[in-house]
Parts: sequence; structure tokens; C-alpha cells
Amino acid sequence: MSIEPRIGLIIPSGNSLTERQFNQYVPPGVGIHVTRLRMTGKWRKPWAELKNSLIEAAEALSDVNPGLIVFHCTANSMENGLAHEAAIVETVEKASGCSTMTTAQAITQAFDRFGIKKLVLISPYVKETNAHEVKYLNEAGYTVVHELGLGLEPHAYAQVTPAEWQKVVKENTRDEADGYFLSCTNTRMIEAIDDLEKELDKPVINSNQATIWACFKRLGLKHSGAKLGRLFQ
Repeated sequence: MSIEPRIGLIIPSGNSLTERQFNQYVPPGVGIHVTRLRMTGKWRKPWAELKNSLIEAAEALSDVNPGLIVFHCTANSMENGLAHEAAIVETVEKASGCSTMTTAQAITQAFDRFGIKKLVLISPYVKETNAHEVKYLNEAGYTVVHELGLGLEPHAYAQVTPAEWQKVVKENTRDEADGYFLSCTNTRMIEAIDDLEKELDKPVINSNQATIWACFKRLGLKHSGAKLGRLFQ
């Protein structure tokens, strides 16, 4: 009797797109299991206050016995640098007994897949959140040659269309960039990747796309990922 591969996701409580996109882009036969955590927007809190809630979320998610748990929030996983990210992974692994990674780790693995060292960062975030991500990426060994955040309220992230994301990216190209990073798990950016790569002829990495790819890589599964860009080729 074969055991269904299972991916566990800990996502911000207000995220309305991750489940839909994972279930759309992950092939049948792979279970997607989600636990919500109030950790962004008006529920943003320091690590000392978040930790107990994260432990409870990890413990609950472990009950479905996933092969991998992802702390799936780009901004939160990058917010306080590599040491904080390591503490998140350690906390979830200890509470759940499951292999764990963050969205940020999935993204940097995707950068490394293409040898991306210089990149353009595009997000729906306010300037402060982009600044946290730039600092994390610099610490991890990457150079952000240009960044733009749309300064949206969290409830508006999902309302930006793929065509609008394409327009924003094309208005912010940089010749020196090795690739483009479309940051956020709660946007429709993933739908713009294929067309953008064809137009820009450079890799385009998005939070949900990179996480799907990194999960399959970690679990030893194959996935051709139609419409998910070069990362899946």
C-alpha cells in the first residue's frame, strides 16, 4: 500500500490564494494540508509572542504526517535575517517531528538553480517590508539591483491581475539583473511567470512557484509544471 506524498503549509490567516494555487499547480496524488496562523498585518507580533502559536500550528499540522512542512510566508521568513529563519525552522521541526523549510529557503534554492546573484525584487508590500527582504537577500549573498513595492494593504494583494503584474515588471527591468523575484504568497504573480520569461528571456521566480518546486525536490518527486516557467523545465 503506497503512502500519498503530503506537503504541510503554515500560512498567514489572511492568505486566500495559496491553497487554490497549490491545488491547481500540484499534480493529483499529492496532498496539500494547511494550518493558518495570525502573523501578518494587524496580527504581526514579535518572535517571543509568535513562537507558542507557531508551536501549536506545527503540532496540529503534524497530525496528517506530512513529508515536509513549509513555514509559508515570504515576508515573515525573511523579516529578521538568517538567524531568525533558522529559529523558525528549528521550532517547527522540534514541535512537529517533520522536515521543515521556509518560503525564503525555497526562493534562494531557485535562485541558485539559475545562478542568479543580481535580481530585481517586485512585491505588493510597503517600503519597510521590501527593505527587510533586501536586507535578508544581501545577508544570504544576493544583490538587489532594483526593488519596487506597490504599497498595498494586505487585503488588496490578491486583487492585482497577472496582466498588471506583467506591466509592473516590464516597467522595472534592469539589464544587469540575472533574474526577477516576484515576492508574496498571496498574489496572482504565478500566472504571469510563463509570459514574462518569454518576453524578458530571464528566469522569473515567485514565492508559490519556488515553494512548489522546492517541495518536490525535497520529497524526491517529479513535476513538469506546465505554465510554471523555466524552473520546472
